[in-house]
Amino acid sequence: MADRSFLNWPFFEPRHVEFHDRFDDWVSRNLAGLGHDDIDDTCRRIAGMLGDAGWLHHSAVDPDDEGSQIDVRLLCLTREVLARHNGLADFVFAMQGLGTGALSLFGTIDQRRQWLTKTRNGQALSAFALSEPRSGSDVANMDMSATLDGDSYILNGEKTWISNGGIADVYTVFARTGEGAAAKGISAFIVPADTPGLDVAERIDVIAPHPLARLAFKDCRIPQSALIGKAGNGFRIAMSVLDVFRSTVGSAALGFARRALDETISRAASRELFGAPLAELQMVQGHIADMALDVDAAALLVYRAAWTKDSGAARVTREAAMAKLYATDKAQEVIDKAVQIHGGDGVRTGHIVESLYREIRALRIYEGASDVQKIIIARQAMATMGAPA
Repeated sequence: MADRSFLNWPFFEPRHVEFHDRFDDWVSRNLAGLGHDDIDDTCRRIAGMLGDAGWLHHSAVDPDDEGSQIDVRLLCLTREVLARHNGLADFVFAMQGLGTGALSLFGTIDQRRQWLTKTRNGQALSAFALSEPRSGSDVANMDMSATLDGDSYILNGEKTWISNGGIADVYTVFARTGEGAAAKGISAFIVPADTPGLDVAERIDVIAPHPLARLAFKDCRIPQSALIGKAGNGFRIAMSVLDVFRSTVGSAALGFARRALDETISRAASRELFGAPLAELQMVQGHIADMALDVDAAALLVYRAAWTKDSGAARVTREAAMAKLYATDKAQEVIDKAVQIHGGDGVRTGHIVESLYREIRALRIYEGASDVQKIIIARQAMATMGAPA
């Protein structure tokens, strides 16, 4: 049984503890051993299973309740549990939330009802189309355009590294509409996958298989009603969505790290070296101590950020950046130690520790690379002292 003592921390309410234990039991029975032979099909099946069981309701707001808000602590707990059991299941849940995050935070009631009803039930997959070939972390430098033409917008350009690209039913797309320079001239749109002019230009393979693609938009016409929020507010919308979901990236890393620690403790207790269990070697004990310390420190930062947002903070840019940076970087170190202690089995294809090693690396890049998080944290810290940033 994985450590659950963190659930006694003051960040959580009784409903969070009850949810964690009920969800953990369901995932262990339904998703833990799910195969990944056909990634696209598996993603759809996982979304259907999560939707049928009602777990995807936590990925977005209630479309019929205008006052409904995202519970960030539930998002984080969900991703931590899923990552500990099945990395692809975590990916599926995360994309349902991230892909519709703009609708949860800024969508009209009609927009929410049209799409959130489907994504929260697992009947439609969603995606967040922000990155471009020339602008990844530098969102304000995007090239893709959306030109107003009567009661329509015409989209032209490319998006790349889009999670769920090629299998999503709906994309949240960010494009330059020209109300101002750089970040001030970007807008957000809902674009159904079957819109003429939207094509999957390339499927992208990565070390931990997930559906990724480069998308091409050529004279892609969408109605003006597809605009999310106000024209020119796209950058603020994107940052607000990331403000919520960056904490959950940290929680996914935390789930991977917890599994690596559990596997390492089990290995150290059962494997003998020089006539004694590995667990009796002081060097191995030192590694396990470092791993446990990093896991708890990451959890404190992740759930502080989630609790702060749930407590009514308008923005948690600093807290979320710290949580993502620390949790993902330290999870990489924890998993690397797990591989080392597992020896040859740690790099054997199909071993859980080997899969964790491949899964964790991307988390230090997407939704703002580690180096970018350092810039954000530094600017936030200097701003509190009135220093130029």
